[in-house]
Amino acid sequence: MALEPDQTSVDSITLFVALLCSCIVIGHLLEKNRWFNESITALAIGLCSGIIILLTTEGKRSHILVFNEELFFIYLLPPIIFNAGFQVKKKQFFRNFAMIILFGAVGTLISFVIVSIGTMQLFKKLDIGFLDIGDYLALGAIFSATDSVCTLLVLNQDETPLLYSIVFGEGVVNDATSIVLFNAIQKFDLSHITSRIFIEFIGNFLYFFITSTLLGVGVGLISAYIIKKLYIGRHSTDREVALMILMAYLSYMMAELFNLSSILTVFFCGIVMSHYTWHNVTESSRITTKHAFATLSFISEIFIFLYVGMDALDIEKWKVVSKSPGTSAGVSSILLGLVLVGRAASVFPLSFISNLFKRSESDKFTLKQQVTIWWAGLMRGSVSVALAYNQFTRSGHTQLRGNSIMITSTITVVLFSTVVFGLMTKPLIRLLLPSKHLCGGVSSGSFDSFPSKLMTDLPLIANGDAEVGGNNIPRPTSLRMLLATPTRTVHYYWRKFDDSVMRPMFGGRGFVPHVPGSPTEPLLH
Repeated sequence: MALEPDQTSVDSITLFVALLCSCIVIGHLLEKNRWFNESITALAIGLCSGIIILLTTEGKRSHILVFNEELFFIYLLPPIIFNAGFQVKKKQFFRNFAMIILFGAVGTLISFVIVSIGTMQLFKKLDIGFLDIGDYLALGAIFSATDSVCTLLVLNQDETPLLYSIVFGEGVVNDATSIVLFNAIQKFDLSHITSRIFIEFIGNFLYFFITSTLLGVGVGLISAYIIKKLYIGRHSTDREVALMILMAYLSYMMAELFNLSSILTVFFCGIVMSHYTWHNVTESSRITTKHAFATLSFISEIFIFLYVGMDALDIEKWKVVSKSPGTSAGVSSILLGLVLVGRAASVFPLSFISNLFKRSESDKFTLKQQVTIWWAGLMRGSVSVALAYNQFTRSGHTQLRGNSIMITSTITVVLFSTVVFGLMTKPLIRLLLPSKHLCGGVSSGSFDSFPSKLMTDLPLIANGDAEVGGNNIPRPTSLRMLLATPTRTVHYYWRKFDDSVMRPMFGGRGFVPHVPGSPTEPLLH
């Protein structure tokens, strides 16, 4: 009996929500398994569900929802990126900010060039169909995007703080750079690339980066000022929680409205709101918002991976590709190889350049750390899939042979990189970076071990030689001590400005007056 369209939609959504619940339950049962994580679990369940749907519909379809770019970019991506900025450890992130920009922007451009040129040269030997220069450059942008969602699920912020801050921070800048590149490719006439077009492209990139960041910071500061001045929590904690969530989403939509990089905007809005706004709300609202943002992000991540697993078996695309399986396998292999080469060409040379500017050996990247960063950034995910659908499909469907090969190859690379590289990342980190090495010895981004290192490495007490543990340690000269531990750093001046100007105006930890019902009202535990 034929179902009405509304009934079909209800059935599809019900089944998808049930699958989301099963992903959470199975992911919990596999939580202690060092090989599996939620992303791989969701992909596996999506693949199994796709097979079952394919069999029950007699090969007509494999998924219950058709891919929609609006659903991805407008509803699923914002909570993931905002929560990443909201939860990120700001000290480690900003201390490594220059390196993050180096890997995220320059590294993406290097990978973009390698993938674009590689596909232009190697695809000509395969019978793919017609692809113009815009398609090749789009492939460069699509496969230059390391998936920050995958990285979040594989790396742990507490276990590997330095690697997390760099790989994930790079992933956010990388995604933003890839999307800006992709949009620029669609805007500009690439049939005749001139120096003028190149200069315009660089100018647009800088404009997008700066204005997107400023917009996110501005919306975050406005939310902090409103909540600090009005003390909304005195009357209703629901209102201040709702205001925080809506202001966060507003930053993303305003960036979309002004054609800016919404990823950068909502990411920096999350950082600012965690630094100012979150400290201005009541204690109950702090707990609520922290868990609400994390929950929305978690559901969105699982939703994306579940859908990608289902769409991997889309019969419409595979029917076209099945006529030339060798060509499809060749394209997927070439793309995967270029991803590996492009990632290596960006990580290792840039790490070498970064090490040249670091005086302390402890701050330099070792080869093992570089290999870990290279490996963790090999995964491709939802952003690559969304951009591929944008370039090679119309409303989620395609009938052209070349476009079908590009879509199926993208999904193949995403599945292979997420499952294989994702499965091996945790054991690889444990092999290359033992737990004793992760606690503080590596880290240009770790502050936890600083007091103990200061006591052992920088004796300041005695005028002559200090005795620590029975060993005579020579006291360094004042000049040497000043060079080793400068008292006037960028962070010092920022904290001074923050304490004297920003926090009195926008609130934050310790800068909200004790008013009955205010965010700093004492609590009895």
